[in-house]
Amino acid sequence: MSIQDQFPPRISRSVPALTAPADGAAVSEPVSAALAAPASASWPWRWAALLASVAAQLITISALVSADPIPATWTALLLAVAPTPLALLVVFAPASVARLAAPVAVVVLVAGMIGQVTQTGLFFLPAVAAMTGAALLLWREGARP
Repeated sequence: MSIQDQFPPRISRSVPALTAPADGAAVSEPVSAALAAPASASWPWRWAALLASVAAQLITISALVSADPIPATWTALLLAVAPTPLALLVVFAPASVARLAAPVAVVVLVAGMIGQVTQTGLFFLPAVAAMTGAALLLWREGARP
């Protein structure tokens, strides 16, 4: 059995062209409201905060379990556990939940950074900057009528 026998050639079919009605009204298919709505201005900031939080959290976890580990204080454990779940809430939750989770994420990141400023705390600086920008834009979007 040859390949051509297994896969017969495709039969091309003509597709009828869509024409406008005689009265001049345009024919359009209904588009979902979610697909038609533009992305919010905070969307890139939220994604940047998520990526920076994931990266810094992985660095903190690897520092905790390395050959020369950092002390397992509450701030180190806070930075090893909390940033990514909070950032996931900010990115994927509805806007009303994200509006509340973003400031909480900023507070958690700043509190953890203060306690770990000599070890891994500075790796979270980009995450704090992006999360602060996302929080401000989310609150601004919520204030619009």
